Amino acid sequence: MRISSLFGKNKVVFSFEVFPPKKTSPIDTIYKTLDDLKDLKPDFISVTYGAGGNAADTSTCDIASTIQSKYGIIPLAHLTCVNYTSKEIDQILDLLKNNGIKNILALRGDRNPNIPPKKEFSYASELIHYIKERGDFYISAACYPEGHVDAENLDQDIMYLKKKVEAGAQHLISQLFFDNSYFYNFLEKAREAGIDVPIQAGIMPVINKAQIERMVTLCGASLPPKFTKMMQRFEHSPEAIREAGIAYAVDQIVDLVSHGVDGIHLYTMNNPYVARRISESIKDIIKA
Repeated sequence: MRISSLFGKNKVVFSFEVFPPKKTSPIDTIYKTLDDLKDLKPDFISVTYGAGGNAADTSTCDIASTIQSKYGIIPLAHLTCVNYTSKEIDQILDLLKNNGIKNILALRGDRNPNIPPKKEFSYASELIHYIKERGDFYISAACYPEGHVDAENLDQDIMYLKKKVEAGAQHLISQLFFDNSYFYNFLEKAREAGIDVPIQAGIMPVINKAQIERMVTLCGASLPPKFTKMMQRFEHSPEAIREAGIAYAVDQIVDLVSHGVDGIHLYTMNNPYVARRISESIKDIIKA
């Protein structure tokens, strides 16, 4: 099933993101996570792609295939391009196709300072165009409510985002954010620019201080005073900051759904407990 079939039914699409375990952890750990997530009945589950230039790593495809065959949930396989040649991308596309994976989240990917980038793909829009010409895939893309860290400003980033849609992206998932006003401003600008595909809001529940410091460094998300005060108040109590982080994420989601958002994409960080707490708190909101 294609993710496109989920939208336009007067419902809020609710999905999860998981990631393959680190090389030092057994692959079975992710299947334990999925066992704990499956009865929450997300509309789809996305699987991130590992950093680096190893096209032989099939973990993303393996996990996506299991999500589809064992759990009966639509998988969305991430695919990055900056570290790959077109021949390597072809190999990955063939692998996905042979495993019945029809939905791809096409990304540029992070540049690895230890691996020289390949020359064929510099932008996600180039990968999207390439995929569009080489298979019957449903293509999703990323968007950034506060603008990509490499863009000069939000208006420039939306111009690049429109190129992704024109290249063939049919659905967008946003980077995490902690102030909904940034998302609403972005959404208004995107629609004014003629971007009319469904846009899901990406929500990450913060459950420890180290996590937020890492995420802000990577994506540059702004921290509103309400969020900062919460972190400062509870940072020395793991239980309290976890509960506060869950409550903050639920607050964000309720507000977003009230404003008619197309969907919510929950970055689970492979934490079934947090995903369950949030899912159970909002299930009636999502249904309504």
